[in-house]
Amino acid sequence: MTNRYLHKIPAALATVVLVLTSTSAQALRCGQKLVRENMHETQVRNICGEPATARHIGYALRGKYIPKRRGIASGVTVERFPGYGYYAEEVAITEYIYNFGPRKLMRRLIFEGGVLTRIETIGYGYREKKSK
Repeated sequence: MTNRYLHKIPAALATVVLVLTSTSAQALRCGQKLVRENMHETQVRNICGEPATARHIGYALRGKYIPKRRGIASGVTVERFPGYGYYAEEVAITEYIYNFGPRKLMRRLIFEGGVLTRIETIGYGYREKKSK
């Protein structure tokens, strides 16, 4: 290795460390806790509280895979698919909107079958109107 490449090693090493330790871009911070994809609706409500709006969007068909495993000997497992394998499952799609106020971005959370699949940023929030 020549001297002209030695100054690039720390930068490359730092880039690799950042890539390996970075969290998913699809995350939402509520207080001190982090909400990520694949969390259940109940977990999200426990962390973030009630959403500003929650609505049922519709239904979708999603593929599901259920293997049937059978051990034929010690340490040996064989997969068989009599009636098992891939099939379609209908899941409910729900949308939550969290409004964190006019100085923060609102978040749209999409749940499929009760599991968080997508987190989107949808612009700045608004000030809640006080009821009389």
